Amino acid sequence: MEIFYYLVFGGLGAVVAAMELSKNNKDRINTTPAFNSFKNNYLVVYSLMMAGDWLQGPYVYYLYSTYGFGKGEIGHLFIAGFGSSMLFGTIVGSLADKQGRRRASVTYCITYILSCITKHSSQYRILMVGRILGGIATSLLFSAFESWLVAEHNKRGFEQQWLSITFSKAIFLGNGLVAIISGLFGNLLVDTLALGPVAPFDAASCFLAIGMAIILSSWTENYGDPSESKDLLTQFRGAAVAIASDEKIALLGAIQSLFEGSMYTFVFLWTPALSPNGEDIPHGFIFATFMLSSMLGSSLASRLMAQTSPRVESYMQIVFAVSSASLLLPILTNFLVAPSKVRSGSMSFAGCIQLLGFCVFESCVGVFWPSIMKMRSQYIPEEARSTIMNFFRIPLNIFVCIVLYNVDAFPITVMFSMCSIFLLVACFLQRRLFAIADKSKTEDWAMKERDTEAEPLNI
Repeated sequence: MEIFYYLVFGGLGAVVAAMELSKNNKDRINTTPAFNSFKNNYLVVYSLMMAGDWLQGPYVYYLYSTYGFGKGEIGHLFIAGFGSSMLFGTIVGSLADKQGRRRASVTYCITYILSCITKHSSQYRILMVGRILGGIATSLLFSAFESWLVAEHNKRGFEQQWLSITFSKAIFLGNGLVAIISGLFGNLLVDTLALGPVAPFDAASCFLAIGMAIILSSWTENYGDPSESKDLLTQFRGAAVAIASDEKIALLGAIQSLFEGSMYTFVFLWTPALSPNGEDIPHGFIFATFMLSSMLGSSLASRLMAQTSPRVESYMQIVFAVSSASLLLPILTNFLVAPSKVRSGSMSFAGCIQLLGFCVFESCVGVFWPSIMKMRSQYIPEEARSTIMNFFRIPLNIFVCIVLYNVDAFPITVMFSMCSIFLLVACFLQRRLFAIADKSKTEDWAMKERDTEAEPLNI
């Protein structure tokens, strides 16, 4: 492995450590022991849930290939997963609001465990069922847990600003540190201990079972709108009306779909971008480097959200602009550095430049997650939170399915250009959201001022 990889990984690790150790009282928010206990319980559960997810990711394609399936058949399995998330996501989201978020979180554990069990079969139909179950579980992972957290946080009377602490720590741990450890642990099971490609899925089932036990023993139930008179269609209609009638919610959904669509497309593009001629690159080490970059971003986000200024709606404009520019690097290097058709033993100079740009993009991802969670907690109504959050994922899943189906139809530079444009659009939409939110705050402040001035007249 080239020293370049060690330098990038070591440099990022040093920066992350320095940022975490250098935090002072200005970068921290004073909380209570009751909140810290609540936060730590959620972080343990969330980390276990993400470990169950991260352990599977690097080995899904590899497992299918060992069963003898080709690229086309594997592609159909992946499309089934995203399609399942799109079709069933809104339904399970509405059920979570109606039947309870704790119950939906337990359902996630059971569904994903069943999906892991199907990986022991080499029959295509059973694997397809597993992908469908996995798609349903993904919808629950990205809606039920956050919805439960926000509702429970408010129900216990904790300050609204404290939510940002839980969000940033959840991303720092679940999408950063846990991802790195899961990748190393999976490598230990498959390569070092030679337990086979199914071993990470069995380990994931164990982590999910432990997390489910903690949920059942320590979480209380909360609901969106438990009204018995509302069926699923009524809930869908209510969520659609909320999105259509509130421009802030609609903008938030569009921003989320554009960014996550670009992010998931990047997942499929970074390998051919860094090794266009099949160069030998350390995929696992590069993945760990990306996750370390994400940790850097979440650490930065925690500092930003601990301050009253700049607001989330403000600094996210910069984040989207930087992420858009970072994905232009493969296009720029293609023009500035003559592409080689000869397979070399390691990553090219252009690939090294692109890797640095991709690390910047992953840092933006690390800022994005806690920040979008913060904005969702502010703008999405509680009674239909899970439903609306899964509504946001419909255009995302459609986009990813189209990309997967046509991944070989366009040059890689065109795909990166498309992602960069989407992120630039997200930047402009974020600017619009900032303007609307700022106007709303100004109007609320003016109304309070008028009420205060009128009080003496009423005495």
